Amino acid sequence: MSSSPCVLGIDLGTGSTKALLLDSGGRELSVASVPVRLSRPRPGWVESDPEDWWTSVRAAVAKVLEAAESPVGAIGLSGQMHGVVLTRADGRALRPAVLWLDRRAESSVGAYRSLPPATCALLGNPFIPGMAGPLLHFMTSHESDVLEKADWALQPKDWLRLRLVGRAGSEASDASGTLLFDIRENTWALPVVEALGIPTRLLAPLGFSAAVAGPLDGAIARELGLPASVPVAFGAGDTAAALVGTGLSGAGSVQLTVGSAAQVVAPRERPDPDADLRYHVFSSAVPGMWYAMAAVQAAGVALSWAYEMLGATSCGGTDSPVFIPHLAGARSPSMNSSARAGFLGLELRHDRADLLRAVFEGVAFSIAEAAGALPELATTSELYLAGGGTLQRTWRQLLCDLLGMKLLVVENPNASARGAAILGGRSAGIMEETSSAPPVVDEVEPEPRAHESLAVAFERWKSVEASSFDTPLP
Repeated sequence: MSSSPCVLGIDLGTGSTKALLLDSGGRELSVASVPVRLSRPRPGWVESDPEDWWTSVRAAVAKVLEAAESPVGAIGLSGQMHGVVLTRADGRALRPAVLWLDRRAESSVGAYRSLPPATCALLGNPFIPGMAGPLLHFMTSHESDVLEKADWALQPKDWLRLRLVGRAGSEASDASGTLLFDIRENTWALPVVEALGIPTRLLAPLGFSAAVAGPLDGAIARELGLPASVPVAFGAGDTAAALVGTGLSGAGSVQLTVGSAAQVVAPRERPDPDADLRYHVFSSAVPGMWYAMAAVQAAGVALSWAYEMLGATSCGGTDSPVFIPHLAGARSPSMNSSARAGFLGLELRHDRADLLRAVFEGVAFSIAEAAGALPELATTSELYLAGGGTLQRTWRQLLCDLLGMKLLVVENPNASARGAAILGGRSAGIMEETSSAPPVVDEVEPEPRAHESLAVAFERWKSVEASSFDTPLP
C-alpha cells in the first residue's frame, strides 16, 4: 500500500456517473462508469431522479475503491451544467431534476428578453430554456407550491455535494451557467433574480472550485466505504473540470470536447462576451479566468440515437442525404431552442449505412458551424480533442478533414472526472497546481482532398439548415 493518500473524482453526467481514482502524482488507478436513467414525461421535457444519481454514485465509487492503493484523502466533483434540482436542506429532492436538454421554459426566455438591456448585460450569455434561471421562472408560475417548499435550487453536482457534506454551496463555473450570474463580477446577479420574481433564498452561497466545502458526513462515508471526514472540494461544472483535467486552464489554446453534447472551448483572461450572443462565456475553475464556449446541443446524444434507431454498424459512402442534428434544439451560433432535426435529400437508393453517415456528417457540420463563432479559432491551426465521444479514429478523421486543422488527441477521455479529482487533491494539499500542456497520444492531420469535398458539403448543409429554421413545425 502507498503511504500517500489517493484522490477520488466523481463526475455526475447526463447519461452516466463516473468515478475516477488518482494517486497523489496524478496517475490514474481506476475508473468506473454507471448509467443513469433519463425520463421524458412530456414532449420537450427531460428529467432525472436524483435518487438514481445517488445509486449510480454508490456503485461507481464501490468499483473504483477496489483498486485503491491507499486511503482516499480528498474528493472532488464535476457534473452536467444547467438544469435545476429543487431540494430540501437535507438533500431530499422535491421533484425530479430538470436537465439542460429540457425545453419546457421556452416561454420564460421572453421574460429575459423583456429585461432592461443593462440588466441583461450582467449575464453576458444567450438565453437558453434549459438553464436554471428560465426553469425557475417557469416554476414560479407552474410549480409555485414546490418552489415554496424548497430550501435550495442547485446544479446537479452541487446537489451531490449537499448529499455528501450536508452543506449547500455552489461556485462560479457552475453558477455562471444558470443565467442568474453576473459574469464580470463573478457573483449572483441579484437584479436579474429579483426582476424575474425568483426567490433569492434559493441561491446557494458561492465558494471556490479548489477549496474545501466541508468534510464527508460520517453516515455517508460508511455508506460509500470511505474514511470519515474526508475533505470534499466545491468542484466545477463538467466543461471547466475537463479543462483542469486536460491541463488547458490557461489562455491560448482551443479544445473540442465531444460527449453527450459538444463544446469548443477557449480559455480567456477576460470574459469579453460576444455582442451577438452566438456563444457562451462562463467562469473557469481557476480564479480570475473565464472561457468562451461554442456549444452543440446534441452530439454524442445524436450519434447514440442513430445507432439505436437505425441498427447500422458502419457508414455508407459520401453521397449521403443531409441530416440536421437538432434533436434537442440548436445552440451556437443560432441559439434556436425551437430548432428540430430531420433528414433531407432522401432517395430510394439510400440505406441505413447512408443514413448513419449523414448523422455523423450532420453532427460534424454542426460542430464546425459552432466553432466558427469563436474568434480564437481564426488564430490557431490546431485543436485539442477530448471526451469519450472522440474515440473512433474514423470520426476523428472526419472532424479533422472538415475543420482543416490538426487535431491533438488528449490522453484521457475521462477529462471531467479527472479534473474533479485534481480539484479535490488541490483542496486538501495532496496535489500541486500545474500548468503543463495536456499529454497528447495521437495527432490527426487533415487530408486536403477530403477537406475540399467536405467544404462543399458543409456549404450545402448550412443552406439546408438555414432554410429549416424558416419552416418550423407547429
